[in-house]
Amino acid sequence: MSEVEDSFEPVLPGTAASDYERYLRTDELLALQKAPDELTHRDELLFMTVHQSSELWLKLAAFEVETAADLLGGGELAGALRLLRRAHDCMKNATVALDMLEHMSPWEYTAFVRPLLGHGSGFDSPGFRGVRRVSPLLGQAFHRLRRNADLSVVELYRQGRQHEELYQLAEALVEWDERVTLWRVRHFKVVERIIGAGAIGTQGTPVELLGKLIHNRLYPELWEVRNELTELAKKEEW
Repeated sequence: MSEVEDSFEPVLPGTAASDYERYLRTDELLALQKAPDELTHRDELLFMTVHQSSELWLKLAAFEVETAADLLGGGELAGALRLLRRAHDCMKNATVALDMLEHMSPWEYTAFVRPLLGHGSGFDSPGFRGVRRVSPLLGQAFHRLRRNADLSVVELYRQGRQHEELYQLAEALVEWDERVTLWRVRHFKVVERIIGAGAIGTQGTPVELLGKLIHNRLYPELWEVRNELTELAKKEEW
């Protein structure tokens, strides 16, 4: 082995062939899917890849939102906004990943893949549970800052230029709420396309319930303010 080759030998602890594989733990990561000879149906790999990668994006999204909420507690709005932009993109990636599931045949999924899930359901997703856990923390941190500035939500939006960072934060919460809703919508449409809107899920939950959850709001007051502002603008026109 030449000196140049020797200089790139792994230096991190582990048994994998390169530091890349050791740091990212690719041996363990790629062993989390069934091996080809373990697959009952070839689409299991597609199904597992989409869901496992989505769990990582949702985990990262929740991590960024929770950290952003902590930063807001210390009055660090700029840092929190930067992390929220990351979280928005995490949700975009998790949403786009669902597109891959529509490459599965409805019959082959229902007949071969679905039975392998047992009672497994998207309601059990650790990643999405994390998203739901941290979202109220973010809302609480925002409203604390708003109240400290002695502003109602309407006043904040009407005086946005005087409270730019706080206004941008409000809009970042709206986008986070929207991104979570878009994930719910995409998830519902994928399920509807594959097993049907009238079907019953693996835990006995009607698929139509997913459709109803689309209308849930994380921060309803930030959506309602749009209606209030519209009405106020109409009155001022008169």
